[in-house]
Amino acid sequence: MTRALAGMAMISLPAAQTVPADRPAPRTDRNSQIAHEQLLAKAKQGGIDVYFEGDSITRRWGATDYPELLENWKKNFFGWNAADFGWGADRVENILWRLENGELDSVSPRVIVLLAGTNNVGNRVPIEGVESAAANVTRGLEAVVRVMRAKAPLATIILMGIFPRNDNLAVMPEIERINANLARMADGGKIRYLNVNDQLADRDGKLRDGMMNDRDKLHPVLKGYQVWADALRPVLTELLGPPATEDHAPPPTGDPSARR
Repeated sequence: MTRALAGMAMISLPAAQTVPADRPAPRTDRNSQIAHEQLLAKAKQGGIDVYFEGDSITRRWGATDYPELLENWKKNFFGWNAADFGWGADRVENILWRLENGELDSVSPRVIVLLAGTNNVGNRVPIEGVESAAANVTRGLEAVVRVMRAKAPLATIILMGIFPRNDNLAVMPEIERINANLARMADGGKIRYLNVNDQLADRDGKLRDGMMNDRDKLHPVLKGYQVWADALRPVLTELLGPPATEDHAPPPTGDPSARR
């Protein structure tokens, strides 16, 4: 599998093939299996205070195969012991499986940042009579949060609003409905909701210039990631204090196929 397929792909199933997002489902391709093994090893190394979870939007930021984005990650999070556990093309049910199969065991982070669900939404509007993406993704993310709270009870979970995507603007209402549901999940204490979409896109959901990859209109570029970082840093400072002069998080990982 090439890096383009493993790291960039965002899978969009037709609406009639909606998969329950609250039922853990492993990725069966060998590249994802190797990545899972790498993330298990990363988790066992310890030293993690900030645990990032998600799909390729999260993964790219702290990955060795995206060196420019990794430098931005280090610039923003060094000293907070942050580790990236995102994996490209994951849907919510895949993340749920990874969490239930060791990737958060004994990690004990103080903060978890979760951005997930855009791959379940995809770029197609659900057909009439099929459960909405909003209901499915919300139920799946509720399951993810339950697992996170069970495995890391001391962590504050930062639920990110799903980012806007312009490969089909017609799906933006579904994303907005999910985000409204996520906002209601927040309790202001151990579960917080953070949405940066008004900085990434206008009020109609159209992306602002220079925020996302022009080819897929989905993945942030440096400017978009910095918007995310600027929103996270005050929260991390509140929860963890200012970043230290040393960092004890495990070394970053990357897409296994990128090294072949």
